[in-house]
Amino acid sequence: VQLQASGGGLVQPGGSLNLVCTVTGIMFRSYDVDWYRQAPGRQREVVATIRSDFSTNYADSVKGRFIISRDNYGDMLSLQMNNLKPEDTADYYCHVVHRGRVFWGQGTLVTVSS
Repeated sequence: VQLQASGGGLVQPGGSLNLVCTVTGIMFRSYDVDWYRQAPGRQREVVATIRSDFSTNYADSVKGRFIISRDNYGDMLSLQMNNLKPEDTADYYCHVVHRGRVFWGQGTLVTVSS
């Protein structure tokens, strides 16, 4: 199982970024998948989840600003991040659990700063 995340970068407050994660080695459409983030000096936290039935959950801190989506044909997970704030600065990781094992993407850095 491999997860490859991309799309991070430097953006000003109020800006937008779209993160993408490609997933290989599993039947992607059958799995719940997530985005996590980890800011310097803080624990990794779940940002958003999209289940195999396309239902979603969001952390309170990103509700109304972030949108998680999936493309089951391209085996891709996305996170559209709008109205970014300095406190969104973190490494962002895609995540899936397969046969009891946790798999992470390599992380993509998002920096929100003026």
